[in-house]
Amino acid sequence: MVRRALRRVWVWLLGVVLLSSSLSLWAAPQVVTTIKPIDDLVRAVMAGVAEPVRLIPAGASPHTYMLKPSDRQALAQADLIIWIGPEIESALPPVFPALPSRVRVVTVKALPGVTLLSARHGGAWEGHTHEGHSNAHDHHSHEPDHHHTHQPHHDHGHEAPQDAKVGIDGHLWLSPANAIAIVQGVAAILQELDPAHGATYRANAEQAVARLKALDRALKEQLAPLANRPFLVFHDAYQYFEQAFGLYAVGSIVVRPEAPPGAKRLAELRERIAQQNVLCLFAEPQFEPKLVRSLVAGTPVRAGTLDPLGVDLPAGLDGYEALLKRLATQLSECLLRAGSAQVAPHR
Repeated sequence: MVRRALRRVWVWLLGVVLLSSSLSLWAAPQVVTTIKPIDDLVRAVMAGVAEPVRLIPAGASPHTYMLKPSDRQALAQADLIIWIGPEIESALPPVFPALPSRVRVVTVKALPGVTLLSARHGGAWEGHTHEGHSNAHDHHSHEPDHHHTHQPHHDHGHEAPQDAKVGIDGHLWLSPANAIAIVQGVAAILQELDPAHGATYRANAEQAVARLKALDRALKEQLAPLANRPFLVFHDAYQYFEQAFGLYAVGSIVVRPEAPPGAKRLAELRERIAQQNVLCLFAEPQFEPKLVRSLVAGTPVRAGTLDPLGVDLPAGLDGYEALLKRLATQLSECLLRAGSAQVAPHR
């Protein structure tokens, strides 16, 4: 009786071990993302398998966010970290050297097919044309370094000086073409890390790409009437959106989001608004809007709001689509209502 009971216990324990081993083979990698738009795209690729963990919470600016101990723990426990680069998530680079060697870090801006634009300086952008930016960093798009892409906590020291020199605009997620490249790049990496779910990642990516292409076509049609209507944004976060849809932003209210403009800068902005026949000024929900209110007071200029992150929107591809659609609607409502009398001549 005792031997029979012991045999049953051993059989049960062996079954538990085999089941655990089987489950570990099918377990999806633990993925950590940073900002919501990137999380939305990664979530779309992982649908039906697992959900990524987003690091930067709603309402926080990625430019100024400080990591909490729980954030550092999540990074250390991740199998895969997906971030944009030091231009956006400035708190992450110091953490990378301390991560376990098994943690894989993907720098979105280095993914194959992602087009990068040069950062604009000074907050006044007259003279910048679409042609002047479109191929500013094509070498990043067509010559991806897979070692740098997958292990930036090893190569970050090599990448940072180059970025500091050329001045990359990190707000790359507002281009549907870049969103497509991100989806395809992340899907390829997940298929490599987790081949058991490779077919799902691949199918999800194909569906997402089809939707993003349709979104791009619809927004180009919607935004075409705005081509020569000048506006000012709160900070320079929308260059990729402007380039994708032929919009005419002429400057930003602040040069750096964390540094409010002084009296001299405000006087220059008021002069610029008048000289450029600016139709709309756009605030952002992550920052205090009183600057915009003070600049439009006593002028015919309209005030609006643009949100480059969409933190209040649904998670996943629905949220990313809603982000771009809402930007298009907010721009259209303000610029079209401003009237045609102030429309700038064709450039």
